[in-house]
Amino acid sequence: MADKEMEEQQTAPVSQEDLNEQMLVRRQKMAALAEKGIEPFGRKFDWTHHAADIIDNFDAFAEDQVVRVPGRVMAIRGHGKTTFLDLLDKSGRIQVYVRKDAMGDEAYDLLKLFDIGDWIGVVGTVFRTKMGEISIKAQAVEFLSKTLRPLPEKWHGLKDIELRYRQRYVDLVANPEARRAFVQRSKIIKAIRRFLDERDFLEVETPILHPIAGGAAARPFVTHHNALDMAMYLRIAPELYLKRLVVGGLERVYELGRVFRNEGISIRHNPEFTMVEVYQAFGDYETMMELTEQCIASVAQEVLGTTKITYQGTEIDLTPPWRRLTMAEAIKKYSGIDFDQIHTIEEARTVAQALGLDPSVHDGMGKIMNAVFEEVAEAKLIQPTFIIGHPKEISPLAKANKDNPEATDRFEAFIYGRETANAFSELNDPIDQRERFVKQVEERAGGDDEAHMMDEDFVTALEFGLPPTGGLGIGIDRLVMLLTDSASIRDVLLFPHMRTRD
Repeated sequence: MADKEMEEQQTAPVSQEDLNEQMLVRRQKMAALAEKGIEPFGRKFDWTHHAADIIDNFDAFAEDQVVRVPGRVMAIRGHGKTTFLDLLDKSGRIQVYVRKDAMGDEAYDLLKLFDIGDWIGVVGTVFRTKMGEISIKAQAVEFLSKTLRPLPEKWHGLKDIELRYRQRYVDLVANPEARRAFVQRSKIIKAIRRFLDERDFLEVETPILHPIAGGAAARPFVTHHNALDMAMYLRIAPELYLKRLVVGGLERVYELGRVFRNEGISIRHNPEFTMVEVYQAFGDYETMMELTEQCIASVAQEVLGTTKITYQGTEIDLTPPWRRLTMAEAIKKYSGIDFDQIHTIEEARTVAQALGLDPSVHDGMGKIMNAVFEEVAEAKLIQPTFIIGHPKEISPLAKANKDNPEATDRFEAFIYGRETANAFSELNDPIDQRERFVKQVEERAGGDDEAHMMDEDFVTALEFGLPPTGGLGIGIDRLVMLLTDSASIRDVLLFPHMRTRD
C-alpha cells in the first residue's frame, strides 16, 4: 500500500468490506515482515524517554544525545527519501524524522510495511525542525508489534459511545480525553489514600465473598462454594467486617475496593463499583461529616488545584463547611410538605400517592418519608449538602438520636443531586442491633429482598464491645465523575458492565 493510501485509510468511515480488505493487507504485511526475518510481534525494547520527557525538557538534551522511545505509529507521511511518523506513547505524541541515507535502503524500505497503530521503538537524537517542531531524528527503528485491525478514523476518533465502552482498549488510543480521565481517577484514589494515611488510618482488606450479605440495603449477587456446599454472596459492603476490626482494637481503619449490588444500570449505577469505607473509634457522624468535607476538598485541591469546580456547566464549591439540612427540612424547603405535621401512616401514604409514588403496605413512616425526599428534594441538592435526621426504619445500623429516638445520627452527602457519601454514628448496642436485625428479617420475609439478613456473629462481636464509632462510605466512581466532569459512570469505569451482544 502506498504512503498516501496508508494515510487516507484513516480519514474515511470504514465499511465491513473495507475493514476486511484492510485486515487482509495488514496480514500480508505481517507475513512480509516475517519473510525478512523480523518478528511481527517482537521482543523487549529498552527505552530511555517518553515523548513528554523530550518535549518538556528539550533544552536539556545535548545535540548528540541518543534517546530510545517506544510508541504507536499514529501517522505516516512519506516524501521520497524522507518519512515523518507521529509516535504516540502514554505521555503524548512526538514526531519522528526518518531519512533514507541515515537508515540505509533496506531499513528504510521496511517503512512500507508499517501501518497506523503499529508499535515501534525509535532510536535517535533530538532536534527542532525548520517549522519549529521538536522531533526525533531516527538512527534506527525497531519493529515491536503489528496491529491487525485499523484504528478508528484519523480525524474523528472513536465516537460510537457503546463501542467506546465495549472496546476501551481502542477508546484509550483514539480519545486522549478518555485517557486523561483515567489518569485523574488514579490520582484521586492516591490522594484519598494519602489523606487517610496521614490521619493514622490503617488500610485493611476484608473478604469479598460473604456467607451473609450485610452492611447495606441492596440485592446481592449469589454464588455457591462447592467445597463448603454453601451459598456465598459477593459483598454489598465491607461495613460489618470493618466494625469487627474496631471491636478488636484497630481504632482507625479503612478499605478501598470493589462492592457488588445486583441492581439496575444507569448513568449513575454499575453493579460493580468502588467504595472507600472508613471507621474511627471514639468518633460519631459529626466527626465523619468533618472528615468527608475535608477529604473531598483536599482531594480536589491536590488533583485539580482548586476546590471550586465546574460540573456539566454548573459551578460547585467544595470548600468546607458544607450546608446541613434535616431530611424533613429538605422536603419542606423544596416541596412545602411538612413531615413534622404528619402523624399517621395514612397521612404519609396520601402525601406520597399525591406525588405519584406507590408505597408498599409494609412501608412505615420512615420509608415513605425517604421516598418523598428522593422524589422532591434529592435532585435539587446541587451544592454540597449534608442531609441528616434519617428515620430509624431505613437506618438499621445507625445509632438512634438521643433527642428523637425515631431518627438516627446519620448523614448522606449530596453533590449535584447525587449521593456521594453515607455515614453514621455506628449502632454499638448489641441488644438494639439484634432487635433491628429481627425487624429486617421480618421485612425480608414480607418481600423486601434488600432487607438485611440476620448476622449472629456480628451481634456476638458487638457483645464484646464496640466503642463509640463513626463510620463513612464514599462512592469513588461518583466522586471521580464529579472531579473529571464526566456525565456517566461508564466514562470513569475502564470496563463498565453492558448487555452482551447477540
